[in-house]
Amino acid sequence: MITADPLKFKFGNVKFQVDLGAERLVAAERGGDKIAVEIKSFLNPSVITDFYAALGQFLSYRLGLASVEPNRKLYLAVPFDVYRTFFQSEFT
Repeated sequence: MITADPLKFKFGNVKFQVDLGAERLVAAERGGDKIAVEIKSFLNPSVITDFYAALGQFLSYRLGLASVEPNRKLYLAVPFDVYRTFFQSEFT
């Protein structure tokens, strides 16, 4: 269930916008886990450039969310072909 599109929050004097805020049902008796999803397309000619940009954004969001919504887990969504090739390499 999408609960925020985008998920906006403030950490210190910086305003952030994660692409999606959602709740994923784990099991009926456990209730919902809060998650946030940052979506990246990896469209630049250099996958490394896109990776560093996504990583920097992800780490900033994770730091901010840990302070303002510590129970919300952050995910990075990437195209399947990028995941299958680049994100399966030893480097990443």
